[in-house]
Amino acid sequence: MSVSLISGDMAQGKAVETTQTQRGAPSVFPEGQNGGTDVSSTYFHHKVPIPDDDSQMWFSFRKLWAFTGPGFLMSIAYLDPGNIESDLQSGAKAGFKLLWVLLGATIIGLLLQRLAARLGVVTGMHLAEVCNRQYPTVPRIVLWLMVELAIIGSDMQEVIGCAIAFNLLSSGRIPLWGGVLITIIDTFVFLFLDKYGLRKLEAFFGVLITIMAITFGYEYVTVRPDQGELLKGMFMPYCEGCGPVQLEQAVGIVGAVIMPHNIYLHSALVKSRQIDRSSKKELKEANKYFFIESTIALFLSFLINVFVVAVFAEAVYGRTNIEVHDICNATGILHLDLFPLNNETLQVDIYKGGVVLGCIFGPAALYIWAVGILAAGQSSTMTGTYSGQFVMEGFLNLRWSRFSRVLLTRSIAITPTLLVAIFQDVTHLTGMNDFLNVLQSMQFFFLMQLTSVTIHSPFRFWKIGGGVVILLVCCINMYFVVIYVTSLNSVWLYVLAACLCIAYLGFVGYLVSIFYI
Repeated sequence: MSVSLISGDMAQGKAVETTQTQRGAPSVFPEGQNGGTDVSSTYFHHKVPIPDDDSQMWFSFRKLWAFTGPGFLMSIAYLDPGNIESDLQSGAKAGFKLLWVLLGATIIGLLLQRLAARLGVVTGMHLAEVCNRQYPTVPRIVLWLMVELAIIGSDMQEVIGCAIAFNLLSSGRIPLWGGVLITIIDTFVFLFLDKYGLRKLEAFFGVLITIMAITFGYEYVTVRPDQGELLKGMFMPYCEGCGPVQLEQAVGIVGAVIMPHNIYLHSALVKSRQIDRSSKKELKEANKYFFIESTIALFLSFLINVFVVAVFAEAVYGRTNIEVHDICNATGILHLDLFPLNNETLQVDIYKGGVVLGCIFGPAALYIWAVGILAAGQSSTMTGTYSGQFVMEGFLNLRWSRFSRVLLTRSIAITPTLLVAIFQDVTHLTGMNDFLNVLQSMQFFFLMQLTSVTIHSPFRFWKIGGGVVILLVCCINMYFVVIYVTSLNSVWLYVLAACLCIAYLGFVGYLVSIFYI
């Protein structure tokens, strides 16, 4: 197979030659010097122009503002309900001691997002389109199915997070399945906001991020966590007195923060800016401003995650079930059945966490928590839908109408979520969340293809660094998978998992060999 996706010449702004893939389809860059249209629509009706700046200054706020948007949409995946639940469990199980893991995972995520953005900027194609042109049909379909599984897993967490928020806000009057249906409907409505302009859509996501910052920030100010312990946990990479529970939670943080489908999303979103890819200066400038924007966006998402960890580290860490039961009973909060009359350590999830905050700090804390979860779930559900559309149109080269594509991708992701909501109780979803994190963790080996098609010689540092980081994340997530499987205590499941792992690793090796043999 001939592979010359992003050569050094392309990085220097020179013309790109067309190559033939194994399937015989031309591997072209649609937005090159000829200004052609994208092979696949990015679902945006126009591109944001970049203002001219004749000054010789290294930095321009006007240009940064023009490039601002894709990074903040990408950062929403770091704030979805799955991440929020991972944060609160980290605080409840380990206090402030794992904040340094959250910081490290966010930095790793920034590196991966930089690679994704560079891919989209330089080639004019997102990762799914690159895979479509470089892989033979069978592995391409298998890879697409694997990514779809990751998106479905993430979407289930996001939609059920919204449903839990509706349940809390209505004091249990809206059942879980009702919240799922409401989320499906309003997601369809919000997704068509880009008809009124891309910048308005990006502003809407900005409002949702602001709501999360205000609501979780309110909880942080109300609880008033110990700032000294917070800083110690963030910058001292050590976990004193930690055992297997805390180690498993640390691994879970990495798996929750770094989401595979978000790489596909970011590589597509950067295509929404007008960039002359024949100009070395504009390519370099776009990469610089997208990196600055991504850094700011992930810094804000990190702060919001820290708010959640700190709240539960201060309010919940070390408490027992009977202690919280007595507090809730004294304040008149319902849901006493959530807390058994025993001295076992309190276990929390998104639903129970909101109830605990309501018991300790009053009903306002519960409802504000629910509003934050609703904003997190709604925003991440919308970006997850965009991810599904980019992935499907890129891998399968679809030419359907926009409504048909939205309907198909929503149906694929929502159907299992609705079934779970109908047959599962709102208070017993933590085990499902662990399973979905494992499902998404299995996708990380496929991110190695990102470094295989990233810019070559002029950016060797990013290629090697990205490869090392991805291998590290893969090892961490494989450990998480092993922990989860062994906790099931079934010999047949061990055998099945071993067979699947052999097939899985063989497929990964085949994909990697395509680029080097």
